[in-house]
Amino acid sequence: MHVLVIGAAGTTGRLVVQSLVENIQHHVKAMVRKTDQMTDMEKLGAKPILADLEQDFSYALNDVNAVIFAAGSGSATGPDKTTSVDRDGAIKAIDLAVSHGIERFVMLSSMGADRPDAGPESMQHYLQAKHDADAHLMKSGLTYTIVRPGMLTNEKAAGKIEAAAQVAERTKSISRADVAEVLVQSLLTEKTESRIFEIVEGDMPIGEALKNL
Repeated sequence: MHVLVIGAAGTTGRLVVQSLVENIQHHVKAMVRKTDQMTDMEKLGAKPILADLEQDFSYALNDVNAVIFAAGSGSATGPDKTTSVDRDGAIKAIDLAVSHGIERFVMLSSMGADRPDAGPESMQHYLQAKHDADAHLMKSGLTYTIVRPGMLTNEKAAGKIEAAAQVAERTKSISRADVAEVLVQSLLTEKTESRIFEIVEGDMPIGEALKNL
């Protein structure tokens, strides 16, 4: 499978690239915004693609049959950047996947994107951006997977999660490493196709949890 990772230089995106490269079934293209990030992607074993979600990046999707969208504006940016990257950039990527004939699209979303207005006031704009991008993906005709993790941590991978349309304890966290592995395994797990699900730390191995959705 030829996979494009959008947001490859981010903390979670880089872990996605690492996981994909370790799986010999995948050829990985890593989309980054800065030239100094390209060397890092090459060292990981991916083909770096210099492109920006806020500019034309249609060429990045050439010769690709799956996309993992792991980009995000980051907590230090304002609402305009959130709209530009998390909503508009994601929607543009979805539309380009359709026009390029790419069938598989895995989206890193966020827990709470189902009801943005119910989230903390400081998070509502971000959750609305994720909600809008998710809604666009669901209507796109692509074979999609939308993953909504709980609060992210930088802990080591546990390899075990809880995955469900709505998890029992939504206040639980999950490591970025485990989120990355869920995104990668979702590509080849039929039960995740055309599904939206939440993930937090849990007791079930990732592969088993995804197959039990």
